[in-house]
Amino acid sequence: EVQLVESGGGLVQPGGSLRVSCAASGFTIGNYAMRWVRQAPGKGPEWVSVINSGGGSTYYADSVKGRFTCSRDNAKNMLYLQMNSLKPEDTAVYYCEKSEGGGRWSRGQGTQVTVSS
Repeated sequence: EVQLVESGGGLVQPGGSLRVSCAASGFTIGNYAMRWVRQAPGKGPEWVSVINSGGGSTYYADSVKGRFTCSRDNAKNMLYLQMNSLKPEDTAVYYCEKSEGGGRWSRGQGTQVTVSS
């Protein structure tokens, strides 16, 4: 059974940093494309970052490029999102997702990130 469990969210001041994690089970994370998606209150989901299978090329939304870094630890079967220079507009629930092919993705329960002074 595929399981994705996010953690590491919290309250951080503008300009601060936070790392959210995703523990994957039921599959080998390095064999699948993985991504981070966020959803702010009253808004639709926003793609943040994707990391490809195999070589692990990463891509970022323009809104986070240069501030966020997506990585994975194949030995631990973990996915990470390091977020620096956080802004209030980064406030959202952050979800990790596993590619299921055909444009479908499996999602975890999410972790809340709040950027506020």
